[in-house]
Amino acid sequence: MGRSVTVQYLAAGSGGAGGLTPILMIVLLFGVMYFMMIRPQQKRRREAEAMQSALSPGDEVVTIGGLYGTVTGVDDDTVLLEVAPGVQTRYARPAIARVVTRAELPSEPVTEDADTVKE
Repeated sequence: MGRSVTVQYLAAGSGGAGGLTPILMIVLLFGVMYFMMIRPQQKRRREAEAMQSALSPGDEVVTIGGLYGTVTGVDDDTVLLEVAPGVQTRYARPAIARVVTRAELPSEPVTEDADTVKE
């Protein structure tokens, strides 16, 4: 009989902390979901927005539909792509999935000042 009394006493004593455990598990679950799902998705979205805002004429891109093209014009909300010689189509900026190659920026012309030229 002494043994069953001890088990009942231990079970009754742990009842106070039992109410905190489910709340702690829910908080822990939301924390794991945030760091495993929400935060990486926000990072990918910011990277995509940065890539889409940096588009410039001459960039070779791929749309979300898999169409390859060269950027010929950029507007606030749209991008003009040349998909074949002489064929241009207009897409929304978010439809650009990735940049294949960036256009080479024109190099600055070399100017020589009269004061720096040595003969």
